[in-house]
Amino acid sequence: MSFKLLKLNRSNYTKGFKSYLQLERSMSPNTVVAYLYDVGLFFSFLESFSTPKSINEIDLDDLKSFILYIDKLDLGPHTQSRVISSIKALFRYFILERIVKSDPTELLESPKLGRKLPDVLTINEVESIINSVDLSVDEGERNKAILETLYGCGLRVSELISLKISDLYFEEGIILVTGKGNKQRLVPIGDQAKKQITIYLEFNRPLLTISKNDSDIIFLNRRGKRLTRQMIYYIVKNHIEKVGIRKNISPHSFRHSYATHLVQNGADLRVVQELLGHVSITTTEIYTHLNREDLRKAILDYHPRNKK
Repeated sequence: MSFKLLKLNRSNYTKGFKSYLQLERSMSPNTVVAYLYDVGLFFSFLESFSTPKSINEIDLDDLKSFILYIDKLDLGPHTQSRVISSIKALFRYFILERIVKSDPTELLESPKLGRKLPDVLTINEVESIINSVDLSVDEGERNKAILETLYGCGLRVSELISLKISDLYFEEGIILVTGKGNKQRLVPIGDQAKKQITIYLEFNRPLLTISKNDSDIIFLNRRGKRLTRQMIYYIVKNHIEKVGIRKNISPHSFRHSYATHLVQNGADLRVVQELLGHVSITTTEIYTHLNREDLRKAILDYHPRNKK
């Protein structure tokens, strides 16, 4: 079956869908960008054929053809799964706006994803990374505060770079974090992270010429503007290389390590779910798998019947 969409319709659909994701679904800007990219793939697929077919005539077989199409693009299973989620969201929007009468995505299945256990840092590795920061350089106190906050509060990078001075409630020992979909949660902050942020705010940040738009943002670059995600990645990679850790570590690894160490030390999974801002407990359950892997490794390494 082949398709053709009028460019005017594609533009209108995309604008309406974007507003739906932002207003109705309260999705983060990064997720909106990803969903719009996926929907662009879908529209391009439809427009690549010559025989016309309206959006209301698309059925499950057409969608399966699209799945075969994206599979040939060598997209990984996680990306394919996201593309399917995007198309399902698109048709929910079409239903809501009465653009289509029925939803052909209801029986569309996502690829089964294996759970890849992320690399995590040991407590000693975290300490060595934080201690590797050179406090004599201009950004030293800031970088140390960033690492302490990533690990001490288990934040996503997007949450860290948008953290505000007005979000700090140090007397109560908590910070207000704005997560995915602008959902807010209160997260306890430990003494080390609190101490390092205080040093940075009192002695280093005031030396900057701060951008008016970012006057409440905690972590700033040399130009007084908020840091980018890429800059946080660079800071982490730089200090990983300094201490010679050969694991596949990213800024998100500090969040994984935070959760893993909590679970290993007996924290309730529901509490960890709240701290991480996970909507579903199944997302948090990966850390029980990590804990079981530690147990398995301990048996293989130390049980007398496993020793050669």
